[in-house]
Amino acid sequence: MELLVSVWQVVDLPLAIFLVINLLLVTASLLVYAERVVSAFIQERSGPNRVGPRGLLQPFADVFKLLFKEDIVPTAGNGFIHSLAPVLMVVIAMSTAAVIPFAGSAAGGPVVIADVSVGLLLILAMTSISVYGITLAGWASNSKYSLLGGLRSSAQMISYELAMGAAALSVVLYAGSLSMFDIVESQNEWGILGWNIFRNPVGFVVFAVCALAETNRAPFDLPEAEQELVGGYHTEYSGMKFGMFFLAEYVNLWIASMVVATLFLGGYLLPFQGFFVDVLGVDGLLLTALQMITLVAKTAFFAFCFIWIRWTLPRFKYDQLMNLGWKYLLPIAIANIFVIALVVIGLFFGFGVFEGRTIPGLGL
Repeated sequence: MELLVSVWQVVDLPLAIFLVINLLLVTASLLVYAERVVSAFIQERSGPNRVGPRGLLQPFADVFKLLFKEDIVPTAGNGFIHSLAPVLMVVIAMSTAAVIPFAGSAAGGPVVIADVSVGLLLILAMTSISVYGITLAGWASNSKYSLLGGLRSSAQMISYELAMGAAALSVVLYAGSLSMFDIVESQNEWGILGWNIFRNPVGFVVFAVCALAETNRAPFDLPEAEQELVGGYHTEYSGMKFGMFFLAEYVNLWIASMVVATLFLGGYLLPFQGFFVDVLGVDGLLLTALQMITLVAKTAFFAFCFIWIRWTLPRFKYDQLMNLGWKYLLPIAIANIFVIALVVIGLFFGFGVFEGRTIPGLGL
């Protein structure tokens, strides 16, 4: 028995990583199918309906098609970086899921691959690094259209990253921690009304808009912009290299939805979780399973909203995006930080809501 326990302690983490990576791959394929179905419904046309029941196997057929396509690298381009860029995008997109808690364990800790005390800071750092994949792809292709797409992505990232960080900071003020697990648990104080979407709606709107821009999807898909840049940063990509960019986009869509759900919609917390735990007596593995299902449902809801927005709103012009980021989102996010800080201090001193918690910087 001790041998089995020792073996499990060695293989549990690699097994969890293996499962998460493969689940993300399957989820990306399902998101491609969902996007085609939703867009077809919005445009009143037939979606995929040939490969598999109701076209469900169409994304897998597309993968096989890309596998057998010829891989073309521009003669004057940089072959190594041309190959590195899509790999970098996929690795960063999947690595972000490591610090997101999927549920609470029976022992009181999080069900997560890496429980780090600065999980939110790590997520913001990883998403910022992902722009290097796009920029390197544009530069390595030695194409003016691709290079413009990469430069657009860099300017776009600077425009919304500051506002995203400020919106995330407003969440940290309530939680008093950068740990994703602590942020989720802090939303369990007042039941469903304790979710940050209710007590911090401005931060939610700003972060959700920035998360949409993070995925480089319409109306923020300026690095691609087919009408202006042919295909943008992946103009010179073909075969499975192009497929990896496609994969990274949909993994980013799912991860961005999961981060929004974790920060503002209670993460894995069940609606009225106190009723399930205190009245119905749900606990242990059953509660953990229900929390995982809840997180998936919340994430799927935001993923649907992102798809809905893509097929509803037209693309922003470049100057409109810059104005939105610098003149509106950033000032609103900074003002929201001051408002939330005043609310937290008022609740701390006036009502003792955060009794037993320290306020960093004030020595309290």
